[in-house]
Amino acid sequence: MSRPREDRQDGTGSPVPSGSAARHTVDPAVGPARHMGAPRRLPGWLKIGTAVVSVLLVGVIAFGAYWAIRLQGNISKASLGAGSDKTEPVVDDARDRMQILILGSDTRDGKNSQYGGPEDSTGYGNSDVMMLMDISADNKRVNVVSFPRDLLVDTPKCIDQKTKQEFPARQNVMINSAMSEAGIGCAVDTVNKLTGLEIDHFMMADFDSVKELSNTVGGVDVCISDAVFDPDSGLRLPKGTSKVQGEQALAFLRARHAFADGGDLGRIKGQQGFLSSLVRKIKDDGTLTNPAKMLQIADVVTKNLTIDEGMASVPTLLTVANRLKNIDVGKIAFVAVPTMPAASDPNRLDLAEPAASQLFAAMRKDIDLTDPTATPTPSGSPDVSATASPAPSTSPPAPAYDKAVQPVTVANGSGVPARSQEIIKSLTAGGFSQLAQLAAPAVVTTAVYYGAGFEDVAADVATLLGVPAAQVLPAAGVNGVQVYLGSDLVGGAAGADAPVQLPADIVNQTAGDVVCQQANPFLITR
Repeated sequence: MSRPREDRQDGTGSPVPSGSAARHTVDPAVGPARHMGAPRRLPGWLKIGTAVVSVLLVGVIAFGAYWAIRLQGNISKASLGAGSDKTEPVVDDARDRMQILILGSDTRDGKNSQYGGPEDSTGYGNSDVMMLMDISADNKRVNVVSFPRDLLVDTPKCIDQKTKQEFPARQNVMINSAMSEAGIGCAVDTVNKLTGLEIDHFMMADFDSVKELSNTVGGVDVCISDAVFDPDSGLRLPKGTSKVQGEQALAFLRARHAFADGGDLGRIKGQQGFLSSLVRKIKDDGTLTNPAKMLQIADVVTKNLTIDEGMASVPTLLTVANRLKNIDVGKIAFVAVPTMPAASDPNRLDLAEPAASQLFAAMRKDIDLTDPTATPTPSGSPDVSATASPAPSTSPPAPAYDKAVQPVTVANGSGVPARSQEIIKSLTAGGFSQLAQLAAPAVVTTAVYYGAGFEDVAADVATLLGVPAAQVLPAAGVNGVQVYLGSDLVGGAAGADAPVQLPADIVNQTAGDVVCQQANPFLITR
């Protein structure tokens, strides 16, 4: 029998035997042919570890997706404005200065029906709480400014963004009614008109949110000077410090008669004390670094929250929350808008001038209310004060006229009532005393008009208020000088770098202060 040829013409070896012959090679040194070229087995521990990691990864993704969907589904949203024109660009929620209007709704429907019937709140309801939270661009300070609900203001024309129904402007109405007809956007537009700011976002919560949040954090410590019982809110507290949650936490925030003289300002101080204590508790308990606790709080908050469309996403809310977590509690300032009893009704409030205008001017200039005189060197800018030679001292030439007898009129077309007093105060500080004011149709751009022979006076007035020279114009119908204020909010300070004057007690407290509320003497119990 001849052997098979091994010298194939194509130069290859013999083909591998098939079938059973392949499983039984005659060369014991080779080993079973079925293992030739097969990959090595993975160690058992590596297989198990890979499986566990895979399961955990899928679980984490599923868990995150579940919470993202759940939290997003909780959110209710509404329009930011009610027809007003926005002149400022949309803010970068991660890096820009940001103003958020925080509202508490007094609606009595659904879960809130136990606090009254439909007759207690009409339309969209009134704002039971109104606070403007102002976060600095560098995330180093926050101002929280409270507006008393009894404050009388003028509301702008508002359009309900759902029904497109138009509601006319109103004069001398309580600020808490601003949202009752046209919705939350009208409250935003009203605060913009009052302060000269442009609010970036809003958040509105109902009664139930306070109860659930206070329960989630395990209660909030509050302090009062004497034992007190307020039958209207149901608040009952012993003297000293108590932990409130649930119904008693809501009663503390709603109590109108329990604090001070039983008015709205005492109520505001109580709310500010509660929020200060809540901030300290969340920071001290490490809640902001505890994902499980943060998810609980986020779930509670979003279930009872209405926010504007630009903020209505979980990532945006997380971005804002992340900006707040490292702020020093001593730089979270709680302020109440300065007020006085209203001339038209002693049970209502008017803005107290000039303090209110000073506060709004400081807010527009982004002043640190805890330290209004602070002038930090901007980041990246050299401090030239130590090296630059002082400029020679020269006195400006005296004007060729008597400022005290020059007629200057302030026509307010800015849409911000307080602006007239702010400008008049600046003119008075600049030496002008023959001043008058009048209401005027709304305009966008501020201008200084002057009659024949008053060009030099107009130039000095414009310089004093920071109005550009291109906006100083002759006008045949003007007697003397007229400052026509526009919505651009130019002017209002004696020079662009002049320090802002504020009442010494403008800040009620910071979040770092532990304050004991003064009990209303008429509700003290023994």
